[in-house]
Amino acid sequence: MSTSTRVSSSGSAIRLSAEVAEALAAGRPVLALESTAIAHGLPYPANLETALDLERAARSAGVTPATVAVLDGVPRVGLDEEELRFLATAQEVRKLSRRDLAIAIARRQHGATTVATTMILAARAGIRVFATGGIGGVHRGAGQDISADLPELARTPMVVVCAGAKAILDLPATLEWLETHGVPVLGYGTGEFPAFYSISSGLQVDERVDTPAETAAIAGVHWAWGFGGLVVAVPPPAEAALPAERVETAITQALSAAEAQRMRGRELTPFLLREVSRLTEGASLQANLALLRRNVEVGAGIAKELAGREA
Repeated sequence: MSTSTRVSSSGSAIRLSAEVAEALAAGRPVLALESTAIAHGLPYPANLETALDLERAARSAGVTPATVAVLDGVPRVGLDEEELRFLATAQEVRKLSRRDLAIAIARRQHGATTVATTMILAARAGIRVFATGGIGGVHRGAGQDISADLPELARTPMVVVCAGAKAILDLPATLEWLETHGVPVLGYGTGEFPAFYSISSGLQVDERVDTPAETAAIAGVHWAWGFGGLVVAVPPPAEAALPAERVETAITQALSAAEAQRMRGRELTPFLLREVSRLTEGASLQANLALLRRNVEVGAGIAKELAGREA
């Protein structure tokens, strides 16, 4: 793969794929995609098929996809199919949040980026929009267990398109954290914060937006004031969404299993997601795949609108 390297500061080179470098240089829209779902979130071969499908969906919408990862200690923005396949099948891929980035680079490790590190690397490359499944947040029953995704949203200027926060989290506490730290939460086509697998959470967003133009206008003013990220919360497609009651029952059982196994730290979220998928007989996995694609479609529209405004 031909590449172009951009150096942000001493010792922090980011390698862009030729496709991404050319799109950014020409002012064409680029959409960032994370790699944790490939390496840690979905089983093989669904992880690879999903990664390729999301990239195709972005291109079909007229946007260049930029999947983000660290390979051999080199941060990469934009991967080819061989690199996506490696992430989907390799055994030694570190899950990277902000605290892990320097370690993985210095030790020349492979790493899959979470929401936080995808934001960091995409923003340094000059990308303004990122589509993912669900953001991290405040864990249930543990007010001090807060995902690094949240402070990254407060500091890094990026539109993060998601289906809300992962349903295994404390959604009210997560929204309170975002409010306290000045992160706008916009509902795309809804006034309610989606609950990842489910359309309804009973919680209100800060403002409803119905078009990419509305979203881009708010983001532009937000950044003009020197502020950080924005959450654009998109309900999962109705045909794939699960009833909130069914999801909550599965989450309660998954949390009990995690407690029994003393599951903590970075392994907790993947474990809970796997358990919820098992307990819902794969329905939560199908909902996850559907919402990922929907978020890419919405993110592509916003990226195109922002690129047009900046042209």
